[in-house]
Amino acid sequence: MAESVRRLLGKPGAVDLRPYTKLLPAIEVEEEGLRELSDDELREKAIELGYAELPYSQTDLVNLCAVGREAARRTLGERPFDVQLLGVMALLDGHVSEMATGEGKTLAGALAAAGFALRGKRVHVLSVNDYLARRDAEWMRPLYGMLGVTVGWINEDSTVEARKEAYGRDVTYASVSELGFDVLRDRMVTDIDDRVVPEPHVAIIDEADSVLVDEARVPLVLAGAAEAVPAEIEMADVVRDLKPRLHYEVDGEGRNVQLTDAGIDAVEKALDGVELYSEEDSSLLPQVNLALHAHVLLQRDVHYVVRDGEVRIINESRGRIALLQRWPDGLQAAVEAKEKVAISQTGEVLDSITVQALVMRYPTLAGMTGTAMAVAEQLREFYELEVAVIPSNKPNIREDQGTRLYATREEKEDALVARVEEIHKTGRPILIGTQDVAESELLAGRLREAGLECVVLNAKNDADEASIIAEAGTYGAITVSTQMAGRGTDIRLGGSDMSDRDRVVETGGLFVMGFGRYPSSRLDGQLRGRAGRQGDPGDSIFFVSMDDDLLVNHASETTGYKTTAEGEITDEAWLSMVDHAQRVSEGQLLEVHRNTWRYNKLIDVQREVVLEHRELVLAGNEGDRHIAKDQKERHFELVEELDAERVADAARLITLYHLDRGWTDHNAFLSELREGIHLRYLGRRDPLDEFNREAVPVFKGFLDDARARAAESFAELEVVDGELDVSAVGVKRPSMTWTYMVHDHPFSSALETLVGRLKGDRGSKE
Repeated sequence: MAESVRRLLGKPGAVDLRPYTKLLPAIEVEEEGLRELSDDELREKAIELGYAELPYSQTDLVNLCAVGREAARRTLGERPFDVQLLGVMALLDGHVSEMATGEGKTLAGALAAAGFALRGKRVHVLSVNDYLARRDAEWMRPLYGMLGVTVGWINEDSTVEARKEAYGRDVTYASVSELGFDVLRDRMVTDIDDRVVPEPHVAIIDEADSVLVDEARVPLVLAGAAEAVPAEIEMADVVRDLKPRLHYEVDGEGRNVQLTDAGIDAVEKALDGVELYSEEDSSLLPQVNLALHAHVLLQRDVHYVVRDGEVRIINESRGRIALLQRWPDGLQAAVEAKEKVAISQTGEVLDSITVQALVMRYPTLAGMTGTAMAVAEQLREFYELEVAVIPSNKPNIREDQGTRLYATREEKEDALVARVEEIHKTGRPILIGTQDVAESELLAGRLREAGLECVVLNAKNDADEASIIAEAGTYGAITVSTQMAGRGTDIRLGGSDMSDRDRVVETGGLFVMGFGRYPSSRLDGQLRGRAGRQGDPGDSIFFVSMDDDLLVNHASETTGYKTTAEGEITDEAWLSMVDHAQRVSEGQLLEVHRNTWRYNKLIDVQREVVLEHRELVLAGNEGDRHIAKDQKERHFELVEELDAERVADAARLITLYHLDRGWTDHNAFLSELREGIHLRYLGRRDPLDEFNREAVPVFKGFLDDARARAAESFAELEVVDGELDVSAVGVKRPSMTWTYMVHDHPFSSALETLVGRLKGDRGSKE
């Protein structure tokens, strides 16, 4: 009844599984008839499914699931459970399948991918990292082969030839970032044969909530035209000597820092008497602010680690190294100067695309994850996706013991260590989830002081994560880990070989402890979900203190409570406040997502206009046609000397260059506009409206300007040794390009906070 009401009101809820469930008996009957077929005959059965159209009819759906189940049994030694088939059917209908940890998402995703591929659709299975992409493709390869479907994978080290080959398969596994980088590079090619990514058809996204929500607003960047790196060392040394509260102040949310009057005086004196706010020294203030943000707001072993002489960003939602990510706008160099490591290369942004825009390219989108319902509203709002909650194969018997609240971090730590000591005596394996690298190492040190040996998994040793996680269910094991989302490895009771399973089951199974609640309930759920896999016994509990960041930043009240002698707060009202603080945090994250989407929507529309015209130039004769029209005499003269096709090639190269150069410049303008637009808030104007008001007129003449510049360059062309010297007229591509993901940084947060406040102000007036 409750679900019917939700659907009536148009609110996000679970997909009705009854149409899928009623097909399960027929699937089992069909499966029995397949057992006697040879492998070739079974493959023919699968290929026959390609003769109909999507979506699958009920009869075809029954046949697909039966054939897929039998193929999995023969090739992988795994017969998919009924609930896995429900997940397959939901994916084929373009939903997000919520399947608990250990319930077989990888196999369900492969069967759905094969189902789309057999219908002639090109399928990309997108994961959160290269390791999972390769592992899952190779793991599922025998299954695909039995079904007559080809499969490939790409990673960071894949060559252009390997990428073309992998994308040419029916199903391609890739990380979201690598796919995005390939798309960006394809947008800059000057020869259509240099493209590697084919036209998108279907995307199935693993860890869908992480990709579609947590990383949706992360831009992937293609950069080039390397510039000399400015000297950042001096600024780092200057701010290193500044004192908090005397020289600078940090806002209540810990997202912004600014110099006090005393700080301005100190910096100007350290820089030999410059004036930070004078026009002559106007370039210095941004450099000082970057250095100050790097020094004060970005903490080593929390936001980043230093490994092999490099600053490497930590992905906050997964607690591991964020491969290929860097901070933008000089902040990366400022952090590197702070840590006294080599300053990495910089250059201008040639193009970028957000993860959300990347996946929205696909006409058919589906996903799977263990925690989707918590973000059902966002999945519907931004992607028009509905969530299908797939029941577990066996009842979940894990006992979730809720949250224990303490006054201080020290008391919280004491309580957790005491609980670990008590449970460890029984031999029961324990998994402790922490918020960041520094916290994981401090807690591990405290456990060792108490004589409790443990294994630590964080961004400093995430290369070993598969082996560490695989043994976390071993008798007597204590594992301390940062976020568990997307780890891709099950924790099996008794260790990876399950040799000691019975003894671990007798102890009560895996005991999961959270050292603090996360900013999102989904992350709490992902940690809890590591216990109770496939009907295993298990427990979970969270330890929270009033000085945790979640409560300091989002609780309405943090004083006036009463405690026990051990510092525990047992009043239900205060315990409820923890949940409230988490909901406030989630609300802010949603608002950030909405604001980012609003900005990027306009940028995406403008980029699409450029790409459509670029396609006409690249694949057709649009560039040559326009130049011939604008430069009749010059065009005719060159054709009389040279082959017409070579003239058309020159026109194409020149036109593409000016389109790309124009977009790079326009992109830089939009970035600068966005960075400063929050100042409009001071004038009681909506920054989003102001952004659109300025960005739209500037773009209006974009294509005409690019064509005009192309015609001017064409007019200056000279024939040298029988060839048109295109480079002589300034048409020169960057000598090298590189890709990275832009990590969120404090400057962007100020705007988002201001927009949120502005909306709040308007709401209170209404």
